[in-house]
Amino acid sequence: MARYTGGMRLFDTHCHIDVDAFDADRDQVLDDARAAGVSDLLIPAIRRATWPALIELCARDPQLHLALGLHPVFLDRHADQDTAVLASTVAVARPVAIGEIGLDWFVDDLDRTRQQQLLEHQLEVAQDCQLPVVLHVRKAHDAMLATLKRYRLVGGFCHAFSGSLQQATHYLDLGFCLGFGGMLTFERSRRLRRLAAELPLEALVLETDAPDMSVASHHHERNSPAYLPEILEALARLRGLAASEVAAATTANAHRILGI
Repeated sequence: MARYTGGMRLFDTHCHIDVDAFDADRDQVLDDARAAGVSDLLIPAIRRATWPALIELCARDPQLHLALGLHPVFLDRHADQDTAVLASTVAVARPVAIGEIGLDWFVDDLDRTRQQQLLEHQLEVAQDCQLPVVLHVRKAHDAMLATLKRYRLVGGFCHAFSGSLQQATHYLDLGFCLGFGGMLTFERSRRLRRLAAELPLEALVLETDAPDMSVASHHHERNSPAYLPEILEALARLRGLAASEVAAATTANAHRILGI
């Protein structure tokens, strides 16, 4: 496990540390992450049933940052009233972002019309509260960008970005940063690695998406926020920069977007 000293602080902008996969050793995973230099984690919600436990988890630790939302992949678990409950819960729980929300056109049997409606209801909450959003987008970047342009948003993160350079530029124009994670550590991810090298550093943030999308050295294993330094190293090598410079920039980007 990579360990950093000398004051480097990393921000994992997408980590599901609240899910069942971490129930047995959550505290140890967080200890390992902090030993590796990961000072802060943004934890996006997936569905309404998980909100109470996630709110409680983040309330206990000021370095765990709360995002509330309804994930598009779990359409069958969302009730019609959940977006109204989201608005009222946000007013009380005061998350730093709305998420994880989005469009997933990769999964064939997900109703695209319902996804779009769910997204728009949640973007309205984000607009009303002036909170950044955490986006899940697969095979739907053009539709997402067209939707975002209809709202007055304060930006956010496009999680696990895998679109084109042109699409990336449009997200940046809308005030978004782009999240890069474990796939960056695989040499076969040539297009993604080229994109990460070409984009401006102020547009990038680091993420793990733990427990999913693990780094190459832990392929097919449960992912962990403690592996974030490996993503940092990959990004620094691709850009020909010192890891400390990339760490400082990506952490500052995360703080800027979240207003913390």
